[in-house]
Amino acid sequence: MEQVFPAGWLEHEPWTMMRRPWPSLFRAGLPSVRVPKVDVIDRADEVVVKAELPGVTKDNLEVTLGEDMFTLRASSQSETKEEKGQYFYREMSRGEFSRSLRLPCAVDADKAKASFKDGILEVVIPKAAGSKRQSIRID
Repeated sequence: MEQVFPAGWLEHEPWTMMRRPWPSLFRAGLPSVRVPKVDVIDRADEVVVKAELPGVTKDNLEVTLGEDMFTLRASSQSETKEEKGQYFYREMSRGEFSRSLRLPCAVDADKAKASFKDGILEVVIPKAAGSKRQSIRID
């Protein structure tokens, strides 16, 4: 609790409190949330979504598409063991996340194509007919 509420933070006169920082939950050492880096590229006829997913396998990955919504769910787990004489080392990690993004326009989810290689997911989604960019001639 001392990381959230530093010792003596309430012992000061009310007017001096304005000069002191208020307690912060971010300083408490709470666990961080792992969220993958995602790029959304808006091209003329398609939208491309690229995500960095280190430690995730294809079997633990789920992508869902709506008219203008992209959702990515994945889980990962790893286990390391090492034994040498009296030395024993074991480390396990597990993680799960979900990330939803609103796409820049309506897309045709039925024609989407996804590839996953070396921890990089790439999803190419054609734009819906009414969402494609058009050039307009200026008179």
